[in-house]
Amino acid sequence: MRFVIQRAENASVSVDGKVTGAIDKGFLVFIGVSKDDNKEIADKMIKKLLGMRIFRDENDKINLSLQDVGGSLLLVSQFTLYADCKKGNRPSFTNAGDPETANELYEYIISKCRENGYHTETGIFGADMTVSLDNIGPFTIILDSEDL
Repeated sequence: MRFVIQRAENASVSVDGKVTGAIDKGFLVFIGVSKDDNKEIADKMIKKLLGMRIFRDENDKINLSLQDVGGSLLLVSQFTLYADCKKGNRPSFTNAGDPETANELYEYIISKCRENGYHTETGIFGADMTVSLDNIGPFTIILDSEDL
């Protein structure tokens, strides 16, 4: 599983010109699910995501969590995080999870973030989305379950 976490001043996602999710201060998180992922892996990734301390404190140190700043989450599914570009110029997506399982895990992640008390907005799984972001920093973290 891969999360690309971007520290946002604000972010939104639209489908067919209609906003499906928008946040002010918080994290825009692109979520890629591999063919080997499961709920146990998702739980580890969620724990790491929600504990991430990447906001500045009163001393200008990167020390505050999403909870500390009252931030929100915008979660967007993105199977292209599993693009394999080793051969040729056209990416292969054979390592991405099948759509049914990937959507199940995406919905699971959304529900767990909400259960933990975080305001959570979303894109639409499988849709052609337009994402807007004002990234503070810029600050982007890539979490890969293989590294946890």
